[in-house]
Amino acid sequence: MRQVVLTAPKQIEFREVAAPEAGNLKSDEVLLRILRIGICGSEIHSYHGQHPATFYPVVQGHEYSAEVVAVGSAVRKVKPGDRVTGRPQLVCGECNPCKRGQYNVCSNLRVEAFQADGVAQDYFVIPEERVVALPEGMSPDYGAMVEPTAVAAHATSRPRALEGRNVVVSGAGTIGNLVAQFARARGAKRVVITDVSDYRLSKARECGIERTLNVAREPFDGKIAELFGDEGYQVAFECAGVESSVRSLMATVEKGGDVVIVGVHAKDPAVSMFHLGEHELNLIGSMMYRHEDYLKAVEEISAGRIRLAPLVSNRFPLEKYREAYEFIDANRETCMKVLIDLEDGKA
Repeated sequence: MRQVVLTAPKQIEFREVAAPEAGNLKSDEVLLRILRIGICGSEIHSYHGQHPATFYPVVQGHEYSAEVVAVGSAVRKVKPGDRVTGRPQLVCGECNPCKRGQYNVCSNLRVEAFQADGVAQDYFVIPEERVVALPEGMSPDYGAMVEPTAVAAHATSRPRALEGRNVVVSGAGTIGNLVAQFARARGAKRVVITDVSDYRLSKARECGIERTLNVAREPFDGKIAELFGDEGYQVAFECAGVESSVRSLMATVEKGGDVVIVGVHAKDPAVSMFHLGEHELNLIGSMMYRHEDYLKAVEEISAGRIRLAPLVSNRFPLEKYREAYEFIDANRETCMKVLIDLEDGKA
């Protein structure tokens, strides 16, 4: 079978390896035929050697949809022919975070495509515990986008509450877009999303986020005050990974409000700890997701409350994985989600 390996920064190798055999599955394992793979921004960082936690060589891919080919003798959740996705987290189950159910911050966490081999291959084996069944009829494209949607599901579960509260999301890339959509789905009163790109903001509007703000052209503080009036806003999600974004959110969110850090910062931001304490803000981290976040993501996508179609920028066959990375590099301002299609374009 075909396999895509990142051997070093900017070095992609295509290998022919033996496919896993159904007869060799452990009792709890599921053999998958990969259908679609979504390319994550973090994998682009790995490609450029800018992800400090990537171990080379490593097989790419951790956002995916697949068809079940065979199952081990003890598997009950899925059967051959079912469409599925799966969590890419490998956790120890023994550390304190794992024991209290926070395995998404496992002390020994490994993630496929970074510290463990991913799904950029024709077939893949996964334990039943990490499998997530997809509803009948769900597009393989959407199945591959459950993973980033689960990131948004988890992030929007981190504040104390969203229902009836006003929300600002900074950063309108794929994750910020999905966070804004999920905030709305969870009952937020009004949601504003900000960015410096008119294109990304237009995609947010296509996805139903009507209130947008280009902070490159309009002052953040004044426009936010205009949009919310005396109500202000109570919850902020930082999805841009930019220091100025963190500072602006902390400066304008209501006293006692929640600021959730979702974006990855290449450089630690400088923020006012005096302001944080004086305003009694809740600065909250958000790391990946747990199984219930995957289930919630599937539920919201199926119900049509999360729109994914406007986010698909382009697709490439497996043989053009390198070209997909190069396309993303060349189209940063207008690229949302690029998919690898292992069915050669057949839906």
